[in-house]
Amino acid sequence: DVYKRQPVACAAALGAIEVMERDDLAGCARHLEQIAVSMLREAQSSDARIGDIRGRGAMVAFELVDPDTQDPDAELTAAVAAAAREAGVITLTCGTHGNVIRLLPPLTIGDDLFREGLGVIVDALRAR
Repeated sequence: DVYKRQPVACAAALGAIEVMERDDLAGCARHLEQIAVSMLREAQSSDARIGDIRGRGAMVAFELVDPDTQDPDAELTAAVAAAAREAGVITLTCGTHGNVIRLLPPLTIGDDLFREGLGVIVDALRAR
């Protein structure tokens, strides 16, 4: 029986599940998704360089593209990520063409801090 051989691992797993349920971390993830997608769509409405916005829960990503051709813009993505990092916000760049910025905030981040961090990223894009 696996439970008898790995009691510490089982206790840790049960503890993690308890925290997930108690703190409604799935609900927190959905809430962060709403904030991120809303802010990114607002930025997208005035900046054609923001392409596809996608994700699930707190892991949301958006593409940066050439506004005329919709080709991936890896150079812009790297510049935005570097500027955000200089301002104190760490982002992940990813994607086949290196033109995607992925958000993966802690599920317990406060709304104001999350909005502030997203604002830093959007401002870094606007400055380019």
